[in-house]
Amino acid sequence: MTAEGVPAGELMAADIAEQPRLWRALLARRAEFATVAAKVAAHPPRFVLLAARGTSDHAALYAKYLVEILLGLPAGLVSPSTMTAYATQPHMRDVLLLVVSQSGHSPDLVRTVETGRRGGALTIAVTNTADSPLARAAQLHLDVGAGTERAVAATKSYTAQLLALYLLVDHIRGRTGAAADRVPDLGEALLAKADLAPLATRYRFAQRMVLTGRGYAYPTAREAGLKLMETSYISAQAFSGADLLHGPLAMLDAQIPVLAIVPSGVAGAAMEQVLPRIRTAGADLFVVGSQEAVAQADAGFVLPPGAPEELSPLLEILPFQLLAIHLALIRGENPDAPRSIRKITDTM
Repeated sequence: MTAEGVPAGELMAADIAEQPRLWRALLARRAEFATVAAKVAAHPPRFVLLAARGTSDHAALYAKYLVEILLGLPAGLVSPSTMTAYATQPHMRDVLLLVVSQSGHSPDLVRTVETGRRGGALTIAVTNTADSPLARAAQLHLDVGAGTERAVAATKSYTAQLLALYLLVDHIRGRTGAAADRVPDLGEALLAKADLAPLATRYRFAQRMVLTGRGYAYPTAREAGLKLMETSYISAQAFSGADLLHGPLAMLDAQIPVLAIVPSGVAGAAMEQVLPRIRTAGADLFVVGSQEAVAQADAGFVLPPGAPEELSPLLEILPFQLLAIHLALIRGENPDAPRSIRKITDTM
């Protein structure tokens, strides 16, 4: 029980439970995404740049995969410090600059948008705060509509960003986002059956973890690692499955659990060579993904079938959000209010 009389973890749990409802609300607003997409189509970009911090950086990484796979355009993640600390003015004519932020208040992201506009980019801010400085600085704005998050660690704003970015990209390629219509129902079904408490007991004394995935699942690994670091203070390193085999595999042993995201589709197939190598290294393997992948692990959580691979990240992250709550609680921590961090972080 916290000093305010609220049981520890209750606020984060409430944020997580709200996600399917928020996804439905976003899908009902798809006309807004069509309007913004039409303005992008009027100025077709040569490539797309993305800027973000923290959890939003993982949403931006997801958008990078969407842009490269669904639009066939090159995409890259901006280093804001090149435009803030180093005061450069890059040439951005025919560039679409997408800036993603939960709060929309970080000065370096606002400066990135301003610099991008001066350089000739078309700028879009994707935020959870419609009246934020970032929303005002960009030429176009999309509100993810997640509402106020009760806990410090971002959960519902993250998946709202994922869906908003998907809807934007899908409309840019001339579609309607209809493939996402089933996702809220799938999310509700997943949350209704998810019991991650036993897994928290399994990893109660872990000090280090490795997370891995490929393709669309790689941003999930990054975000899941951040949630575990924020709430349970575990050193959780995330690697692409390909990069894991290029060196970090050497550090794995029985003392370092590996949490892998292996959904159906191309990303899951790309992990087929990775899972046996993890097992050979002697690491405890937990898999979130397809029935076939979970069968190869020491423990796992099977995702409900039916979501296209590009929308699977909305579902993949849910078990890890719940795991973060249970693991923090069993370790005597309050996941609603992690030490040393705040909801809004202003970086320069």
